[in-house]
Amino acid sequence: MTTINQYINTHKERFLDELFDLLRFPSVSTDKKFKDDILKTANFLKDKLVAAGADKVEVCPTNGNPIVYGEKIVGENLPTVLVYGHYDVQPADPEHLWLTPPFEPTVRDGNIYARGACDDKGQVYMHIKAFEYMMASEQVPCNVKFMLEGEEEIGSVHLADFVRTNKEKLTADVILISDTSMIANEIPSMATGLRGLSYMEVEVTGANRDLHSGVYGGAVENPINVLCEMIASLKDKNGKITIPHFYDKVEELSTLERQLMSEIPFSLDDYKKELDIAEVSGEQGYSTVERASTRPTLDVNGIWGGYTGEGAKTVLPSKAYAKISMRLVPHQDSEEISQLFAKHFESIAPKTVKVKVSFHHGGEPVVVSIDSVAYKAAERAYETTFGRKPIPKREGGSIPIVAMFKKELGLDSLLMGFGLDSDAIHSPNEHYGIFNYLKGIETIPYFYQYYAQMSK
Repeated sequence: MTTINQYINTHKERFLDELFDLLRFPSVSTDKKFKDDILKTANFLKDKLVAAGADKVEVCPTNGNPIVYGEKIVGENLPTVLVYGHYDVQPADPEHLWLTPPFEPTVRDGNIYARGACDDKGQVYMHIKAFEYMMASEQVPCNVKFMLEGEEEIGSVHLADFVRTNKEKLTADVILISDTSMIANEIPSMATGLRGLSYMEVEVTGANRDLHSGVYGGAVENPINVLCEMIASLKDKNGKITIPHFYDKVEELSTLERQLMSEIPFSLDDYKKELDIAEVSGEQGYSTVERASTRPTLDVNGIWGGYTGEGAKTVLPSKAYAKISMRLVPHQDSEEISQLFAKHFESIAPKTVKVKVSFHHGGEPVVVSIDSVAYKAAERAYETTFGRKPIPKREGGSIPIVAMFKKELGLDSLLMGFGLDSDAIHSPNEHYGIFNYLKGIETIPYFYQYYAQMSK
């Protein structure tokens, strides 16, 4: 019988070529000009699921981007795993900072450089190739379902409706997701918590038109100046967010939890060197690991207004804008936090300007049990392929649909991520290690094997 390692060695080049083909589609969900590429990506994945051996494969329309579904039911009494992933990607901007074209995969130093290489196309495609192996070797110990969406990067705006409409089709025992990271290639880990998200946009308006800064400067308010002052006031000198009641539901970690987090391998010097920064910052009284995973945050993701073209233009702008995101921790509610933000931001605006606050999207924080059968099975799978058990750790990112799956389907999610924090997701020169890609393909079939055994 062919082992997974033998299968990978035989088909390695094809596995890489197919992933490269997938990465060439600029499936950017936030920009409507890429709509055709979104559809091409969905159909590509449909074809690959069919080729791997899945049944009832379809591209399901939604009011937004389609969802690719497929399944393989091998036994009514066997556990069912629902694989979730997303095929949409972040914009490649600013493209001039990429060393190679973002949608032409390039291998350097064992890494695949392309937008979506790690988030999430590379990690999604591991599951299709792992499934292909299980079908080819006639070793499918669980029922398998796939649900691959095209709107994760814009808040999965139509996924909940699809899930509610297709609850019977999506019946399963656990949801398997690979959209997170490990500590290091030599130190596997599994995400046991994710922060939630509240994403806002603000608009500050002064005069009814752009003004000559010489004629009106000093007499009429500059919205950019006001916006900067308002944003600066959202945190105090200790890095604490100043929005009233923001921390009311934030749960402090226990002494034991903080001790366990302190044991996670982490070098502050290496961290600063990798980012080329002289010093870290954040909420006083917490470590860098804690700040980046278990504490809420508020950050400006974009700010603009006035003249930004070449040369000079002495203009007093009429408007200024900013996009602001808040990462949330367990017990914080994204809708409640969004309302608190809007109320506070409007209250601190001077009478010299008008303020508009808009909500883009959000999601709830989650914590994953390390005592479930699925987690224990995954733990054994990592131990089989890496030679050591994965370290449980909370992650600072957000996957809003995890909480939605629990609410709508009553299912817990298992977060088997194979990326690294250094993979530059959402940034120029995003990449994914060939080692990580192939290691994921190797590890996933063992999860199915152990999960079937331990579910009896």
